[in-house]
Amino acid sequence: MNVILAMIAAFFWGTTYAVAQYSLSGWPPLLLGAIRALPAGLLLLAIKPSLPSKKDWPILIRLGSVNIAMFFGLLFIMAQTLPSAISGVGMVSLPVFAMFYYWLFHKTRPTKTQVTSGAILISLAWLLFDPLNLKLNPVGLLAMFAALMSIVIGSNIIKSLGPKIHWWTVLSWQLIIGGLLLSVIAFLQALHSPEQYLIPLQNFNLLNALGLTWLVVLNTMLAYALYVWLLSRMTVVEFTFAGISNPLAGILTGLLLVGEKFTLFQYMLMGLIIMTSLLGSLIGTYLERKKKG
Repeated sequence: MNVILAMIAAFFWGTTYAVAQYSLSGWPPLLLGAIRALPAGLLLLAIKPSLPSKKDWPILIRLGSVNIAMFFGLLFIMAQTLPSAISGVGMVSLPVFAMFYYWLFHKTRPTKTQVTSGAILISLAWLLFDPLNLKLNPVGLLAMFAALMSIVIGSNIIKSLGPKIHWWTVLSWQLIIGGLLLSVIAFLQALHSPEQYLIPLQNFNLLNALGLTWLVVLNTMLAYALYVWLLSRMTVVEFTFAGISNPLAGILTGLLLVGEKFTLFQYMLMGLIIMTSLLGSLIGTYLERKKKG
């Protein structure tokens, strides 16, 4: 049952790109990030009020800044500049970024399995993102790489929390803090370039409302609540299996909502990237358990 719940959360996250392109095209990424985060955090807080202790504020501010403000802003830049399927599949390369991060900053040497899996993922991604076959926005690609790093850093912060802070407090307040930061930055951008904000707001329609409701209620409130609740109830293997639904959602919704179509070879590369990421994580977890036991 836990795996199914995690797959639901990952699936909703995978729909972010296509939903934003289909229903909120042209909206400023910073505004979308703020609207996605702040209302969701406030609604979660209203459902179960909680106030962090004085000593918890510094780490929650760091978490909200990296895990929400930075990540959501980058995510919607990707949604506005890259195909949904490419964004979803590209985020599967997270293990490679995590490997390099822990190697460089924590002096944790990767295993042979991690290195092999990483090399294959990089090779497949190089083929998929080949500019001769697929023209991609460089701003979107840079946003993808930065978003991956923000996930790694944010996950590292969450691990340091352990059982110190209740999971609901972490969930609601990181969204509130991140949403407030994005709101301030979006406001400053609106003062500098008001037309970016005035045009979508003046032409607000039912499709926009449905898209925002999807992002706030299902994509954020439900998906993040499931994810944080499941963190201590699932194994790495279970999370790895559940994560497959994220890129699949990106590919499926990109096809259905915005009509994205790729060649058979490109779809094969996407499938290979997903499978390599899955197998690499599973083999690594198996070998680690075998070593311990």
